[in-house]
Amino acid sequence: MTRPEAISISRDILLLAYAEARAAYPAECCGWLAGPAGGPVTSVRACANQQASGNHPTAADRPAETAYVIEGEDLMTLNRDLDGDTPPLVIYHSHPNGRAYLSETDRTVATNPQEWGGGPAYPVQQLVVGIDAQRVVNSALFAWSNEEDGYVELAVFEGAAV
Repeated sequence: MTRPEAISISRDILLLAYAEARAAYPAECCGWLAGPAGGPVTSVRACANQQASGNHPTAADRPAETAYVIEGEDLMTLNRDLDGDTPPLVIYHSHPNGRAYLSETDRTVATNPQEWGGGPAYPVQQLVVGIDAQRVVNSALFAWSNEEDGYVELAVFEGAAV
């Protein structure tokens, strides 16, 4: 079985994403990591969590502490940048419960509806940052596996006291 290869994310980039998670806490942060096609990641693009707008595709009634939505100008930029020189490589968000996992809701939202053929909604990997009141506990990187017909964990990264 061939697993997808993890996009290269430096510690410095992770720390920038962790700082975004801390700034948003206790709400979930969201955004993307970009770089040349195939990596490595060279920049962090934070987005406003628009969960309060009520436009979440599967969990509209949940608060920003337990869900996130990228929409509006941020979503238009994400889509436009997919064809650029430094496209989005990883969408990231945080879990303020201190656990870095791709929840069933995360997996559903990150996947095309079956009538579109399944697979990832965007050609990116997914980074989840587990943060609590004291620190970033850790983060985990996930990617779509055609062989497993779902997202698989590729890497776990050390947290930080941010």
